Amino acid sequence: MKSNSTNLQIGYEGAVARITLTQPDIRNAFSDEVIAELTTAFTEVGARAEVRAVVLAAQGPAFCAGANLHWMRRMADYTRGENLQDAAKLAEMLRVIYECPKPTIARVQGDVYAGGMGLVAACDMAVAVDSAGFCLSEVKLGLIPATISPYVIRAMGARAAHRYFLTAERFGAAEALRIGFVHAVVAAEALDAKVDELLQALTAASPNAVRACKKLVLDVAEREINAALVAATVEGIADIRASSEGKEGVQSFLHKRKPAWLLQRTD
Repeated sequence: MKSNSTNLQIGYEGAVARITLTQPDIRNAFSDEVIAELTTAFTEVGARAEVRAVVLAAQGPAFCAGANLHWMRRMADYTRGENLQDAAKLAEMLRVIYECPKPTIARVQGDVYAGGMGLVAACDMAVAVDSAGFCLSEVKLGLIPATISPYVIRAMGARAAHRYFLTAERFGAAEALRIGFVHAVVAAEALDAKVDELLQALTAASPNAVRACKKLVLDVAEREINAALVAATVEGIADIRASSEGKEGVQSFLHKRKPAWLLQRTD
């Protein structure tokens, strides 16, 4: 059974649900529309009694390149209030993925940038191809990865986040594995076999125990992601988007020019 839109596809194969991003031509970059559909999709599959595990996948060479350009162009003119509403929807999508009652696997077949890092981090486990690249590129645009930060920091740890949040360096799959952002790195031809291996383990275990174990991790691990923390991340991205450097960074990216802070450098 499958449910389709132009943005994503939901398929059911026995006890496994597969949610696949289907916009390879724009590197599966998301918009407010995609955010709404992903939120609905994970809510739907999480509520299905027959579903024992969920795979988040993507088509094409990239897993997710973050926000798409059309959405960014609209955001560039948002007021702070509009940014708050917009960021809250992204925060809700990440929360729904993270708290999905069924175990989730990110099948990372290609590059992951910016907001796409949040999608991977919000899943319980991630398997990546050895050619995948990862990047938290926000500071290059004068922004910060605020809304995705609770999930990304949990996935890679604070020490790695200090480096990659601040430098916006691109790093490879081997480094993603070393810092714990992904759980396995395999050749492209072995990706599905590795995902299937995890699915077999998940579907062989007690459904109630798996669900309870997931809740246990969410309840116990570090600080609880609560309304106050989510609100703080929403405020953070809204403030930085509305700032002069935030606006300059986004505009320079959209117009394919260097941002002002690079032009001001004396080295």
